[in-house]
Amino acid sequence: MKSLLTGTGIALALLLTGCGEGGGTSAGGGTPKVAPTPAPNGGDWSQVVSQTPEGGFIMGNPTAPVKVVEYASLTCGVCARFSEEGEPQLIEKYVKTGQVSFELRNFVRDPADLAAALLSRCSGPGPYFKLTDQLFAAQKEWLDKLQTMPPALQQQLQSMPPERVPATIAEQAGLTQFVRVRGVPADKANACLADQAGLQKLVDMSSAAQSDFKVSGTPTFLINNEAVESATTWEALEPRIRAALGA
Repeated sequence: MKSLLTGTGIALALLLTGCGEGGGTSAGGGTPKVAPTPAPNGGDWSQVVSQTPEGGFIMGNPTAPVKVVEYASLTCGVCARFSEEGEPQLIEKYVKTGQVSFELRNFVRDPADLAAALLSRCSGPGPYFKLTDQLFAAQKEWLDKLQTMPPALQQQLQSMPPERVPATIAEQAGLTQFVRVRGVPADKANACLADQAGLQKLVDMSSAAQSDFKVSGTPTFLINNEAVESATTWEALEPRIRAALGA
């Protein structure tokens, strides 16, 4: 845990190494062999969200034959682009039909990412995806605020107890206010930022990503528990999903 929060001054430079740029081919034709599965009670599979034993949050049919997992960092620009351009298509075309489930797991890269991740998870499964997408959409705004952090405060962060760092960064970036107007009261946000068990869960999830799937950058996608090589965009990922569906 402590190693994630040391070297704060370097981390706040927000160098986007490990945030992948990618391309790919367009999806081919063909009809998936896996038929859509209606949601229960005439509902919408994209409204079915729960937490997984691995620590992520999964949207959709829990028994979907194709399971897509994304390891994402909230300070990663490529992840933000997938949130805007790829995720809506993934949900509309495949998650709502019950053919594919979508799990998002935080892969924490730096203290700013950690603070944002703690807040995105603060209210549990229901608001998680929406709040995460909103943080991605406003990513430049809150990262820019950190880039203008006074040198004196940066110096204070170097010697600050690690458990106080997330709240200080969240306040400086305007993230506490950002989530407050989206339904997370300030007291609850501060409690989440100080939650050592929640912090450790994020650290453990990131460590497991590295040890189990050799994740070294974001976004990294898994399809049915296998890492997908060279796919950081929807154009590169969709053909792999269609192949898994038998298209």
